[in-house]
Amino acid sequence: MSFFKSAKPFVIAGPCSAETREQVLETAAELGNMNIRLFRAGVWKPRTRPGSFEGSGVAALEWLREVKQQYGLPVTIEVAEPAHIELALKYGIDTLWIGARTTVNPFQVQHLADAVKGVDIPVMIKNPVNTDVDLWQGAIERFEKAGIKNVAAIHRGFTGYSAAGGYRNQPNWPIPIELKRRKPELPIFCDPSHITGNRNRIAEVSQKALDMHFDGLMIETHPRPDEAWSDAAQQITPQALKEILAGLIVRDEFTQDMTALMQLDYLRQLMDSLDAEIIDLLAKRMELSEQMGDVKRNCNLTAFQPGRWREIVETRGERAMEHNLSKEFIVELYEKIHHESIRKQLSVLESKKVE
Repeated sequence: MSFFKSAKPFVIAGPCSAETREQVLETAAELGNMNIRLFRAGVWKPRTRPGSFEGSGVAALEWLREVKQQYGLPVTIEVAEPAHIELALKYGIDTLWIGARTTVNPFQVQHLADAVKGVDIPVMIKNPVNTDVDLWQGAIERFEKAGIKNVAAIHRGFTGYSAAGGYRNQPNWPIPIELKRRKPELPIFCDPSHITGNRNRIAEVSQKALDMHFDGLMIETHPRPDEAWSDAAQQITPQALKEILAGLIVRDEFTQDMTALMQLDYLRQLMDSLDAEIIDLLAKRMELSEQMGDVKRNCNLTAFQPGRWREIVETRGERAMEHNLSKEFIVELYEKIHHESIRKQLSVLESKKVE
């Protein structure tokens, strides 16, 4: 059985950073009586700017060894260099995770994958900071090819230019959903601490992740969060964690209720029919785009016309709201449709005019 396969949710908890021996052991003592599968702690912290607390290093590895010995909790740390892996193995670390800033670099990921060849240790891989599912999948596959049998993904959100929606890192849920489609057997956990950056939203995002069939959660936990040396705003106390976990609703993927199954099957058939109509309509719309490309080529017009695009955004957005649809959703959808329409028109413009 996979190391990461267990009754949902698979919970990983512990402080953002291992600050002192006392802080690490105090946290572990409070988590020891809870259903925590892994105790996490940052040993080396890749900070955005120099001068911030960058972890306690090797000293923290000894504290984590004490956590295992005294409280029987398996421990996990982030590694970013082959030397980190060598030290983690020396001190008996049970599981490794690869951070978002590392996942974005295939060269570094390969160095780390090479460093664990021949070692039977579970590895968790956070999404890259940018919204690139191929990059995330590629990092996972590098460790699989290195012989790591127990691999999991961690969704911690994606870096944006602003805290849209009140998130520190945008969740962009379609990305982990697509990863799960590509790799159905891959366990995927959610890190609501990094997504929200706000302890008051941990419960909300944790529940959403479970509702979306995630396998577990990684939640930063500190005995005195406001005094934390890093990421204080997103850490919660062990007691708060206990309350959040007690309040989560774990839903099933399947049901034995035959009436419900028949209802779902009927609704899915209707949805399949509508999807076919949507695709047929999109095909017709693209035919119109090609015809417009002919007209624009003959009149020497540009494919992209800003005024027309503004009109589309405004009118389609208003129509969406009339039907109780999210304007943002429809505009995002039309951005993709418009992009494909422009691509078709550019293809026409670039072709030789038939005399």
